[in-house]
Amino acid sequence: MIARLLAAASVIASATVLSAEDMAGDPAKGEKVFRKCQACHMVGADAQAKTGPILNGIIGRAAASVEDFKYSPAMQEAADGGLEWTEENLAAFLTKPKDFMKGTKMTFAGLRKEADVANVIAYLASFGEDGAAAEGEGS
Repeated sequence: MIARLLAAASVIASATVLSAEDMAGDPAKGEKVFRKCQACHMVGADAQAKTGPILNGIIGRAAASVEDFKYSPAMQEAADGGLEWTEENLAAFLTKPKDFMKGTKMTFAGLRKEADVANVIAYLASFGEDGAAAEGEGS
């Protein structure tokens, strides 16, 4: 399963390779795109788990690491295999979640536009683990 997951991630990542310039998204635009995510996810100081886990401090975080959240077996297996939410992995997951991780509980089909992916990642990066604006961020 881990080998299939890593192979899928590699294929998706190569199909959706964002340059460093592209990855430097706009957090303000990402906040607007994140509205698509708010039915299931929260960020910020008062964030609570919903259908999906809290996304504060997700950049660089180990997968399936939000306490008291029940992850899918697929996500747990990926976490056991060392999956970390790097910007590249998030980009691949946000583009096509079910292709990146077969068996994920995430029902969202994915973001079609590379700019939307980069902007959402920039928005998520603006939140520290405690939900406060991350150091160096203006949000």
